[in-house]
Amino acid sequence: MGDENVFDQPIVLEYLKPQTIALNASQGYVRFNISATSESDAPPILNAFEVYEFVSPLHSPTDQRDVDAIIDTKKTYKISNLDWQGDPCVANLSWERLSCSSGINDKNARIVSANLSAAKLAGQITTTFSQLTELESLDLSFNDLSGSIPEFLPKLPKLRVLNLTGIKLTGSIPKALQEKADLQLSLEDNPGLCLVDSCKKQKFVIPLVASVSALVASLLVCLGIWTFKTKKLKVVITVSKNEEPLQPKARAVSYSRILRITNNLQDLIGEGGFGKVYYGTLRNGTQVAVKLLSQSSMQGFKEFRSEVELLMIIHHRHLVSLIGYCEEGVVRALIYEYMANGNLQQHLLGENPNVLKWNERLQIALDAAHGLDYLHNGCKPPIVHRDLKTSNILLNEKMQAKIYDFGLSRAFATDIDTHVSTRPAGTLGYLDPEFQSSGNLNKKSDVYSFGIILLELITGQPAIRREHGTVCHILHWVTPKIEVGDIQSIIDPRLRENCSTNSAWKLLEIALSCTPPSAIQRPDISHVVAELKECLALTESKGTISTSSLDRFSFSSDSGLVPYAR
Repeated sequence: MGDENVFDQPIVLEYLKPQTIALNASQGYVRFNISATSESDAPPILNAFEVYEFVSPLHSPTDQRDVDAIIDTKKTYKISNLDWQGDPCVANLSWERLSCSSGINDKNARIVSANLSAAKLAGQITTTFSQLTELESLDLSFNDLSGSIPEFLPKLPKLRVLNLTGIKLTGSIPKALQEKADLQLSLEDNPGLCLVDSCKKQKFVIPLVASVSALVASLLVCLGIWTFKTKKLKVVITVSKNEEPLQPKARAVSYSRILRITNNLQDLIGEGGFGKVYYGTLRNGTQVAVKLLSQSSMQGFKEFRSEVELLMIIHHRHLVSLIGYCEEGVVRALIYEYMANGNLQQHLLGENPNVLKWNERLQIALDAAHGLDYLHNGCKPPIVHRDLKTSNILLNEKMQAKIYDFGLSRAFATDIDTHVSTRPAGTLGYLDPEFQSSGNLNKKSDVYSFGIILLELITGQPAIRREHGTVCHILHWVTPKIEVGDIQSIIDPRLRENCSTNSAWKLLEIALSCTPPSAIQRPDISHVVAELKECLALTESKGTISTSSLDRFSFSSDSGLVPYAR
């Protein structure tokens, strides 16, 4: 056994005795043959083999100041629900929810992003964050934090994003924080926070405004009396052109403003069961998508209200953000952030000239998995999307994926609930087969839908194929090809050779693990996230597709496709 360029003589293995062989696989792979000894008439049997890579002892690639700060943070908040072990920035082992810069010119890596949203932090905002001087993004939203906003936050030199939404802050906003022009600051849902320069000034402003209002009211009464007596004054009601800009937090707007935003509903960019979607532009130039509820839609006002209430409290970089909404008479509309690159379904269509590269598909899958993980495990109570599909995964100008359309979402009544029973929902091809027998939709139903999306990313084929009057599900299309080892026809032919064999098999394995007919056999989406990260790491490993990879899978018409552990 060994690399053909390493050993001059064959290695003889003893019966039932393991043997360790050290070699230098300079090309990144090992090729070996096994054959029977001259004394044996039986064919050779290799029970198992393991390959280990020797890794030199690592010095900490993370700057020691950042290591000390993040460890102190872990101790302060008693963080045990995150996988924080070892060095924060080691490649492929980096700490969950942290992002690091690459060490350049022999400099150690630095922590540049900390996403601790809904991480069960309690107490005040610790001063140890001030030691993370390279920090560009800090998300502490939806934790049980309290106290005032620390003065050290605006002093972080590279901080560009600060999310303090949905915690229990009190007091006033530091002036230096308000004056930090390049900072994206989120402070919604902090009822005890003073949104003016100081709480003392606010107390002075209220009676002053009240006095001015009383004076204006008196003048208007006098003006009305004088007008009534003369009966000669023309009263013209005008609408101010100085509209108040939409805030990051979802808020109600009038239908007349919806018409102004969309230029009288001129640019239709999409249509679905909920209604039509129009392109719009706010006064500050921000592009938006306005979804107008059709009065004949299957989804009614109850679903609309549910969606608004959910989106007002849900914030994640891989979920499409709600900017505002309209509820006026029979008109219902939602104003979303605009996603410049449309939806994933459009990019997977065969006639689309811009073919998604393999690594782009993997990143889109990971982005969407992060968004779904937040709905399932970051929201309390957890939320089931119930209609996950490629057309509900949108792409922004940077090709970052975000999950869209929570119109059919339902929150569990309690954390221990295992399912949600509602009227039929979902889309043909993506719908959990167990739902058809039980009538229950749960988190594992979303996992099944996500597995179908992964198969679409691998194959470039739709969930449902209609050819010659017959309908074929993508699982039924893939299964016989794997059984006979025809992997070449499974991978999207438009990818040609630009596809890592290892990561292709890995992604197929993940997809099949998500799609057994029984929900109990499917993994939690958090496990899928971890597997997709590993899949991305394999993109650097190139190779040819081999039918030997079929040994990873077993097939059964009763149990579905279940990959064996490797």
